Amino acid sequence: MQKSEVLINEEFVCDAPNDQKKKEPLAGNFKYMLIGIIFGIVFTKAEIISWFRIQEMFRLQSFFMYGVIGTAVVVGMISVFLIKKFNIKTISGEKIVFHDKVFNKGQIYGGLIFGLGWAMTGACPGPLFAQIGNGFIVVTITLASAIAGTWTYGYLKDKLPS
Repeated sequence: MQKSEVLINEEFVCDAPNDQKKKEPLAGNFKYMLIGIIFGIVFTKAEIISWFRIQEMFRLQSFFMYGVIGTAVVVGMISVFLIKKFNIKTISGEKIVFHDKVFNKGQIYGGLIFGLGWAMTGACPGPLFAQIGNGFIVVTITLASAIAGTWTYGYLKDKLPS
């Protein structure tokens, strides 16, 4: 059993579970692909995938990206509030469950590493695919590095301090 899993009713449950009960058909993934394409177009048109915009943010030369991130945080807060207040369900009618998060100092280290990688490459995981789709082929190195980092964390997470 890994640190991030808990044994409940003879079943291992991840500490960040997806509580969806109904299995989606494979064709259901097309709606996620469509949303991803729309997101990519919006990211491109809004210049969120621009290396120069990201560098402006990290050099404190422009408020643009802070405005985008801040707006996303506010929209997320309002969305969670409305989901809880009106007991909004998923498209398939299931209850949406929010789980409490447990803080540990590894989140600070991970955030610092993430931010350093973001500043160095000019890319965070969200816009990576949009950057590649826009012809910035060099970003495939960043994508490969992100995958390698995720794999490495998964391999080492039980050995890391919590």
